[in-house]
Amino acid sequence: MTMLVLQIVTLCLVSAAIVLWALYFPYPSPLIRRWLPPRRRWPEKQIRTWLKQGKFQRAFLRHFYRDPERIAPPGNSMLAPADGLVTGAQTHGGVRYLVIALSFWDMHVQRSPVSGRVLKVESHGDGFMDGEGREFAFLREKSCPVQKRLVIATGAGQVAVRLITSLAARRIETWVSEGEEIERGQRLGRILLGSTVVLELPSTVNLLVRTGDRVWAGETAVAEGVASHE
Repeated sequence: MTMLVLQIVTLCLVSAAIVLWALYFPYPSPLIRRWLPPRRRWPEKQIRTWLKQGKFQRAFLRHFYRDPERIAPPGNSMLAPADGLVTGAQTHGGVRYLVIALSFWDMHVQRSPVSGRVLKVESHGDGFMDGEGREFAFLREKSCPVQKRLVIATGAGQVAVRLITSLAARRIETWVSEGEEIERGQRLGRILLGSTVVLELPSTVNLLVRTGDRVWAGETAVAEGVASHE
């Protein structure tokens, strides 16, 4: 009798697993989702479907809104303002533009690359587009992506951080104000969902990263040659 009960229970569990797999196909079943890495746990196609519907899994939102503590490394090197992949480091008009692309699965809180004083918090742009980090679309006077540009004064001049939206990311939060003294690695704000962050720095600085490198906000040293604000 005991063996029969065990067989029935096992059959029910297997049946439930098959039903869940069929209900969630082609995406991961809840039974295995927690053990998968983020990119496989929430495939891009599934996230884009949620964007169209305006509904998200609560587990994904908890992952997206995570804001872990970060410890800035010692020294005066400039830190990455965002988690993501370096996709460009072009120079234009005496300014080096370090472009960092954030995916749906990256941590989306931005941090200050240097210590200094916030000179400006500017709003730019009039639309939402993909590929905003390429071909200097973020510098156009018109038809450029909606963005926030934070200008920071340091002892060696000014740097700026651009928080740029995309078709998916349509909202930016900034957590610092003009005139505020900020610390290297301090939180600056957050872009909601996939986006791009551009770090503007003097072309004379020594870059420590290159295209294709992965960086982490407030932890990865990306350039040398800009001192802290005195």
